[in-house]
Amino acid sequence: MMHSVVRLVLSSLAGGAIAATATALFADTFSALRGPVPLDQIAPAPRMTPLDNTSEKRVRNYPEQPPIIPHTTEGYEIDLNSNRCLSCHARSRTGESRAPMISITHFMDREGQFLATISPRRYFCEQCHVPQHVVKAPVPNTFVDIDTLLERSVPEKRR
Repeated sequence: MMHSVVRLVLSSLAGGAIAATATALFADTFSALRGPVPLDQIAPAPRMTPLDNTSEKRVRNYPEQPPIIPHTTEGYEIDLNSNRCLSCHARSRTGESRAPMISITHFMDREGQFLATISPRRYFCEQCHVPQHVVKAPVPNTFVDIDTLLERSVPEKRR
């Protein structure tokens, strides 16, 4: 009995020593996204990047992708009482604003029934639609859009 207690205590001490050593070793390493700041320290916040503020429409990468906002939304008020996006994108305002109208899907409830006004679950635009910033990708991107995938899947025609 005493022998098993000693073995348990020694194995617990050895496990604790290994964990402490691993923590000390990994504290000196860093992630490419964090930069050179050790993991046990708080990194300074990165600088804000410039907004890609153009009015050109972007190509979507996959079906059902929400359109990207091609302009700044800084200062836009979107709360229960008002939605600044609707001042241009509402059905009644697109003629004068020349902005695209909100998708018809935004006027549907959960059961697929059409509503006279925008659905409450689609009212907060930036849940799905986001403005873009000019940044260099922090990690390699291997994303392939749907059209490229479809092209690759069709065997070449024989001559």
